[in-house]
Amino acid sequence: MNNTVKDLKYKIFQSGDPLFFYIGINVIIFLITAIIGVFAFFSKSALDMGELVREYVGLPSSLAKLPERFYTPFTYMFFHDGILHILFNMLGLFWFGSIFMNFLKSRQFHFVYLAGGLAGALIYVICLNTIPVFANTLLGQTVIGSSAAVMAIMVAAATLVPNYTIMLLLFGEVKIKWIAIVYFLISFIGLSSANAGGNFAHIGGALLGFFYIKSLQNGNDWSKLFERKPKLKVVRNDKPLKKTDAKGGVSQQEIDAILDKISTSGYDKLSAAEKEKLFKASKD
Repeated sequence: MNNTVKDLKYKIFQSGDPLFFYIGINVIIFLITAIIGVFAFFSKSALDMGELVREYVGLPSSLAKLPERFYTPFTYMFFHDGILHILFNMLGLFWFGSIFMNFLKSRQFHFVYLAGGLAGALIYVICLNTIPVFANTLLGQTVIGSSAAVMAIMVAAATLVPNYTIMLLLFGEVKIKWIAIVYFLISFIGLSSANAGGNFAHIGGALLGFFYIKSLQNGNDWSKLFERKPKLKVVRNDKPLKKTDAKGGVSQQEIDAILDKISTSGYDKLSAAEKEKLFKASKD
């Protein structure tokens, strides 16, 4: 048991893998709030964890309330309303986040996830406050969940490698671009439902993921905002240079060059030989 805890702690907080980090943080927060809610129920307390979460960390649509809840555009994306809510979000994050990380960097994952959540918050607030039909119905609501951030990762992966296929139960092999399109259409159709606010957030995240990859393919990497500037340090090295490690018979320089080409031009622009090299390296 102790080894399991240590392993989970390493994967979430020390491995440097953003996929495990965000899944871990979301699950930990959900478990804490859910367990507190169970004890509150057993003690017949008047405390309602669902209402408390939405009141203090959920994103309000009201412009009057936002100044005193200025932190909620960030906090809302780490809380969930029920086991199914977090289950489907984390499954989506794992599947599409794994694809994302096959081709891009950790820094880019952090940017797309967080910026996608913030873009979802922005679209949510703007639309509920400017579209007249929502003036008397949804203006007092709040939204929670990582769906906007997950949509950003999903659409980013589908935009980068649209013809990448995954196996789906009952459907077989499906290109991820069709999955992303279906999810986007479901969110768009849902704009006329009671969860219109949540669907606006989904669309905001999806747009961020799409435009980020398009910008990346044009040579502009927005995630460089997160890039640490290296400190200059002169080091004398009298030792002979070692040969560069190779994976599957492919040198690290070749792998880096292929990944850079994916970032700027997309996976589909790779030659058959480059795809084969990337496949060999991934199997090592």
